[in-house]
Amino acid sequence: MDISLPEDSPGNVHNQNRYNVYVQIAMALAVITGTEILLIFLPFARWLVIGSLVILSAVKFVLVISIFMHLRWDKMLCTSIFIIGLVLGGGTMWALISLFNAGASVPLSAQP
Repeated sequence: MDISLPEDSPGNVHNQNRYNVYVQIAMALAVITGTEILLIFLPFARWLVIGSLVILSAVKFVLVISIFMHLRWDKMLCTSIFIIGLVLGGGTMWALISLFNAGASVPLSAQP
């Protein structure tokens, strides 16, 4: 028993367009992930690779939050909470990396 909408019904066109958007976003996320993997192995400066990875990860985060979690139909407060979490998480990561960088983690007994 097939309960799908007929080919010429207006609701079927809307559902098909919605699924196309999801597939397109999924393909964009796959391309961004492939670019991230490729960046790791390319001989670029370390700061450029890390900066690019952070930016690409933030773009993926925003795409997943806004499209796949359906926040574009929710109140702006919900989206703001996720963006605030991204900013706080990124700031915490930056602070921890700065705090425990390689120069600061040398034991006192090993210093000249």
